[in-house]
Amino acid sequence: MSSQSMTGIPGAHEVLSPEKMDLRAHALAVRLEQGARTLAMLASRLTDAEWQTRIPKDGRKIGVVVHHVATMYPLEIELAQKLAAGKPVEGVTWEMVHAMNAKHAAEYDTVTKQVALDLLAQSSTAAAAAIRALSDEQLDRAAPVSLNSDAPLTCQFMLEDHAVRHSFHHLATIRAALKR
Repeated sequence: MSSQSMTGIPGAHEVLSPEKMDLRAHALAVRLEQGARTLAMLASRLTDAEWQTRIPKDGRKIGVVVHHVATMYPLEIELAQKLAAGKPVEGVTWEMVHAMNAKHAAEYDTVTKQVALDLLAQSSTAAAAAIRALSDEQLDRAAPVSLNSDAPLTCQFMLEDHAVRHSFHHLATIRAALKR
């Protein structure tokens, strides 16, 4: 089984020596890990009732959102890797994102805390490894992104705006829902 088929993220298990690792990529990976770890710590302490709480304006249960973050890392990394290769991200729209999120919410409405936390740990570790494998040159490559009106965006921006930010964004909505 290849590392991609196990994690869904190409290059996720590549081990880099400190000399080969670019500091910017490492810093991005550390921020992703920090967000995932903070989300996992909060989620692990939730009661069963809190896990089932719906997030205002979003409508999804907190547990579903934790699982959602974990399931999105591979796709977010894949899109960033396209930009790293100088290829455009085409055909991705906000309507598609909303439909994918709604489908996920329906399919995982009863996801357990342990399943979500295990997937969050696995996918965030794989995503961080894939980020660490990127060079500064790859982080700086830009190509059109359909999700952003075909604006030419860099791989680093895509990572920061999606994979790195994702857990922090949902942490804020979860905390607001729980009034913490």
